[in-house]
Parts: sequence; C-alpha cells; structure tokens
Amino acid sequence: MFDQVAAGYDRTNNVLSVGNAVLWRVATTRAVAPRPGEMILDLAAGTGTSSASFAKSGAHVVAADFSPGMIEVGRRQQAGVPNIEFVEADGMNLPFDDERFDAVTISFGLRNIVDPHKALAELYRVTKPGGRIVICEFSTPPITPLRKAYFWYLRHVMPPLAKAVSSNDAAYDYLFESIASWPDQKTLSSWLRATGFTDVRHRDLSAGIVALHRGTKPATAAAPGEK
Repeated sequence: MFDQVAAGYDRTNNVLSVGNAVLWRVATTRAVAPRPGEMILDLAAGTGTSSASFAKSGAHVVAADFSPGMIEVGRRQQAGVPNIEFVEADGMNLPFDDERFDAVTISFGLRNIVDPHKALAELYRVTKPGGRIVICEFSTPPITPLRKAYFWYLRHVMPPLAKAVSSNDAAYDYLFESIASWPDQKTLSSWLRATGFTDVRHRDLSAGIVALHRGTKPATAAAPGEK
C-alpha cells in the first residue's frame, strides 16, 4: 500500500492535513533537538522529509522504512543531503546494534506497525542510555465538539479529497480506520513508561488532533535482557 502512494505521498499529506503537516514537522524537529555529530534514527521515515529537517543540524540521520517504494522516492528526493542514510527496516526487528542512537523518532508510523509495543521495545534497545525518543502521532482531541468535528472530517471530507489528490485513494480508507482505533495520549504515554522510558510527557498539537510524545532512556539503563 505504501509503495503505491509513495510518489505523491508528501503532496497528499499536505492537502489532507490542510497544511498542518509542515507545522507538525517543525514541532517534531524542535522536540528531537538534533545536534551536530549525533546519530538520529527516523523510523517510518517515508520519503525522508522529516529526516532532511533533522539533518540540517549536522546530525547523521538514518531514515528507516519498511516500504521499498518509499525508500526509493526518498533517496531520489533527498539526494542532495549527504548525512541521510536510507535503510529498509522492520520496526519490530531493527537491524541496528544496541545503544547506537542518541535520539530515535517516529512520525505517524507507530500505529502502522503490527505490534507497536514490540516496536517501542526495539526503539528503546537501540537508544543510548540518556538518549531520547520523540513520537509524533495522530491522537484524540480532548474537547468533545472538536473531536466530533474531526472524526466527521475524517469520515466525510477526507475520502473525496484523497480521491482527488492521491495516486491510490483506497489506501487512505485505512488512514481513517487506523486513526479511529488508535489510543489516546494517556495510553501511549503509559506504553512508553512500560517500555522503560522516563520523563515521559506529551504536548497536544492542533488541539489534540496530533500529540507529540517525549521520553528519555535512563542513563543507567540495563542492557537488553537484564533487570
């Protein structure tokens, strides 16, 4: 499915988000706070648009994605950015050594992974002690009228928009289903804490349509398999 929408993915996202995708990317980059010389993992990186934003800091960014089609488009679009490395990877079985990255991040991809708990465990494993995680994901607007209006938009407005601008509008039926079934902010925060991350907190973006979650791997974190 993602292979089929890769070519027009960024354009479609900008239209369906009514331009908010750019603002969410800026907020995510600020939260990750990449620094020169750091190793950053951008999981479910898609075409590498966010990866390129992180790379502007001088950090080395590994843009990992399960979709070969996304990676192909990303390599072409980000060809002028020397410090991005595209890697085909399964989020539930990352092909990276333990404690490799200073920061790990995933934007609008965790809900697409079959077992998000396993993906969080893998992200924890590859994060250095003292390193940080940032998750930008669709969430649940806490204000009831806005929540109802948002789900009305997803159900009634987004499908014809997707049909008009996407190369595979049927794929975006899945988008509504995945958002509607995704847990709220407090639940995702509890998953992060259960994985082992500390200093977990979240900030609502666009009135809670999206939430930005952050956490830290303890500096004295046990090695994988230890307690």
